[in-house]
Amino acid sequence: MSGVETRSVAAGDGDQRLDRWMRRQFPHLTQGQIEKMCRKGEVRVEGGRVKPATRLEEGQSVRLPPIPDPASKPKYDTPRISEADAAMIRACVIYRDDHVIALNKPPGLPVQGGSGQARHVDGLSEALRFGAEDKPRLVHRLDKDTSGVLLLARTREAAKGLTAAFRHRNTRKIYWAAVAGAPNPRRGTVRYGLVKAAGHGAGGEGEKMHCIHPREVAGTEGAKAATTDYTMIENAGGRVAWMALSPVTGRTHQLRAHMAEIGHPIAGDGKYGGSGQENMGDGWGAQLGGEVSRKLHLHARSLTIEHPVTRAILHLTAPLPEHMARTWDLFQWRASDAPEDPFEDFA
Repeated sequence: MSGVETRSVAAGDGDQRLDRWMRRQFPHLTQGQIEKMCRKGEVRVEGGRVKPATRLEEGQSVRLPPIPDPASKPKYDTPRISEADAAMIRACVIYRDDHVIALNKPPGLPVQGGSGQARHVDGLSEALRFGAEDKPRLVHRLDKDTSGVLLLARTREAAKGLTAAFRHRNTRKIYWAAVAGAPNPRRGTVRYGLVKAAGHGAGGEGEKMHCIHPREVAGTEGAKAATTDYTMIENAGGRVAWMALSPVTGRTHQLRAHMAEIGHPIAGDGKYGGSGQENMGDGWGAQLGGEVSRKLHLHARSLTIEHPVTRAILHLTAPLPEHMARTWDLFQWRASDAPEDPFEDFA
C-alpha cells in the first residue's frame, strides 16, 4: 500500500483489538510496527489517536499510513513455520472443535510477537488451521514465562463471544504456583492496585508493575484496581507452598506482583522476587535453590467458560510443565490431592 488509505471495519470484524484487525488486513506487519504507527499517530480511528488495544466497532473508519511492502519486513519475522514447530504447537492442543481450540502453552513461548520475537503462538497458529480457511485468533493472553490453558477462536462468531466473556469476567481461571514461604492466613484476597513503573534500561526496558494501596489508586495516574483470591493447597515445612490463585481482575503481571507484595514471591520469578527480597521464606527470594528449577513456577491450570456457540460449559485443564512437575514430585505433591475448584466455598 503506497499511500494513505481509509478502510471501514466490515460486518463481523467489530469487537476486536485494532492490532489484531491490522494483522489480519496485513499479515506481514509485526506487532512492533503496529505499535510504532499508533504511537506516532499515523493510525487513527474516526479521526482520533488510538492505541493497539483500542477496540473497533463495525462501520468505523480506520486511517492507515503507507504500509511497508511484505518484502521489506524484518528478517526475523518470517511466516514460514518449520515442521518441528508445527508439530510442537499441534502437540499443545488439549481441546478442539469447530469453533474453539485450547492449548497448554509451554513456558518461554510468547503469545504474540514483538521486537526480536520470531517465534510465538500467534505466528505458529498458522499450523492450527486443521482445514479451516483462517488461522485461529487469540482472545486472551498469558505471560511469556507462564504456562497453561490458552484459548483461541476458530471463527469470528467464536472470537466475539469469547472476547466478551473475558472482558465481562464470565470465566473461572485458576492458576497453580509454588511460592516462597507459607502465607498466613492460608486463604485470602489481595486488593493492591497496580501501576506500571519504568524499567532500568535506557529505553525503559524491564518495566514492571508496582503495587499501591487501594485508596491510592484513584489519585495515581495510570493505576488500576486489581484483585486476586488465593488459597494454599499444601506446604513443605513452611518454606515453600503450593498455591491456587484466581485473578478477579486481569492486570499485567497481577499474580506475580501481588504474591511478591504479600511476601511470598512465586518461585523462579526474577522480576518480582529477586534473591535479595525479604519474604516469609527466610529471605530466599524467588530462587528456592537445591533441585528446584529457576524457571517461573506459575501455571494456568484450568479455565471454565461458556462455549461461545453451543453454550455448553467448557472446563479445560492443562497438565503441569516439566519443570513444575519435577518440583511437585520433589515435595511429594499430587495433582489428585487438589480440589477441582479450590475456591468453590470461598467467602
